[in-house]
Amino acid sequence: MALKNFRPLTPSQRFKQTPAYDEVTKTKPEKSLTEPLKKTGGRNNNGRLTSRHIGGGHKQKYRIIDFKRKIRDVAATVEAIEYDPNRSARIALLHYANGEKTYILAPNGLHVGAKVIAGDSVAPEIGNALPLKSIPLGSVIHNVEIIPGRGGQVARSAGQQAILTNREGGYALVRMPSGEIRRIHENAYATVGQVGNVDHMNVSNGKAGRTRWLGRRPHVRGMVMNPIDHPMGGGQGKSKGGGGRHHPVSPWGQLAKGFKTRRKHKPSDALIIERRKAKKKAR
Repeated sequence: MALKNFRPLTPSQRFKQTPAYDEVTKTKPEKSLTEPLKKTGGRNNNGRLTSRHIGGGHKQKYRIIDFKRKIRDVAATVEAIEYDPNRSARIALLHYANGEKTYILAPNGLHVGAKVIAGDSVAPEIGNALPLKSIPLGSVIHNVEIIPGRGGQVARSAGQQAILTNREGGYALVRMPSGEIRRIHENAYATVGQVGNVDHMNVSNGKAGRTRWLGRRPHVRGMVMNPIDHPMGGGQGKSKGGGGRHHPVSPWGQLAKGFKTRRKHKPSDALIIERRKAKKKAR
């Protein structure tokens, strides 16, 4: 995947960098694999705003992705690589030998005409899905199941990858994209390869309007609000919370820096071998 640069004829084009879409081979989605997508505007079923900075955006249809790779031991041909407005990764349209069609996340290097297959004893090649016990150690994987049969939940966005590092006692040790090392049951499925659209992290919208097209409304800092709107608002000039030093907090008063929000004694604690952030050693 490449990025497209623009001549600075207007201020919005000066720093704009968009995907070249050179890997996309089909513009319209498969109709049988789409469904309507209703926008909430960040509001719940009572009409109350529960998630800020959401609203507007272009109309979209949801593409149904097969995260479980439900069709096993049947070869499929990659019919097309498509753009998906609902995610950062590209998706691949598969035509199975039995006549079925599905979408999967398109790994880096997968091209139209390639053959992919899912099963317990298939070859560990790009795009193939198989259990962690059948994947060679050191392999790059994505769309990893945390619980066998639930479907892939880890490493699904553009350019992400996990690494299978070891196996012991019926569990595989997987290094997550965050750097955390976690035990996952060896019967859990994963897809070989790195998620495509690797340059997504370098995309620059170039103007505020493009961000609004994506459904993101302006995000206003609490420090520039009035005291009635935010605990850090008010004061004469730039002040950290109404004239006195105030630790950064959310609009509802929860500490924004350093405060641990993860629940203690979580059942998954026993499965985490190495944390994403190493604990500081006591001096």
